[in-house]
Amino acid sequence: MRTGVITQKIGMTRLFLADGTHVPVTVLKLDGCAVVAVRNEEKDGYTAVQLGSGFAKAKNTSKAERGHFAKAELEPRRKVAEFRVDAKSLLEVGDTLQADHFVAGQKVDVTGVTIGRGFTGAMKRWNFRGLEASHGVSISHRSLGGTGGRQDPGKTFKNKKMHGHYGDENITTQNLEVAKIDVERGLIMVRGAVPGSKGGWVMVRDAVKRPHKDVPMPGSVKKRAGVAPAPAEAPVAEEPKAEA
Repeated sequence: MRTGVITQKIGMTRLFLADGTHVPVTVLKLDGCAVVAVRNEEKDGYTAVQLGSGFAKAKNTSKAERGHFAKAELEPRRKVAEFRVDAKSLLEVGDTLQADHFVAGQKVDVTGVTIGRGFTGAMKRWNFRGLEASHGVSISHRSLGGTGGRQDPGKTFKNKKMHGHYGDENITTQNLEVAKIDVERGLIMVRGAVPGSKGGWVMVRDAVKRPHKDVPMPGSVKKRAGVAPAPAEAPVAEEPKAEA
């Protein structure tokens, strides 16, 4: 099981295929999605990677957050999330995930916070049909109807579908298709309904129900800048042996 990525929803556009048809896609952007911390079995009891995305100003972060990012030698990030992975899929602190972590045609699961719609009625919130539109209903066309029983049970049960707060919930949409990737600009274009508004954070993972085989393992990453391999040691010349 590989790690997912933290992306930011940019908006929607369309892609034109070779036959002239167009495909509507949602554009997701990778903004410095780097590994901030690593969880291992010996110390934490489970294996996971903690990612941070979106650059933040130091003055807008708490002292504890600044210390956490300083330990990883990274700039402060706006969004931090943790992804469970296998032991063989652990990454190193400072690795930056690239857009080609996913491949075109792959199925992914996306998680985001839906658009908040405030206090809404039952017809908008639960897709109720409403009452009759003809005469005789008076001004109750969009009411939800009965909400409880008579003398028995004499109450309204919990979780009854009624009017109330709608949206602003954490939702996962499964089996969306990656239509195209742009590594240079860090864009992932997904075909399907991605939850959230423009600018919202979206977690993208490999599809649980439809895994893809041809994906980079443990992931497509860019190593930390300035980390050079250790120089090779020069061979030591042997002294000539004196002839007897």
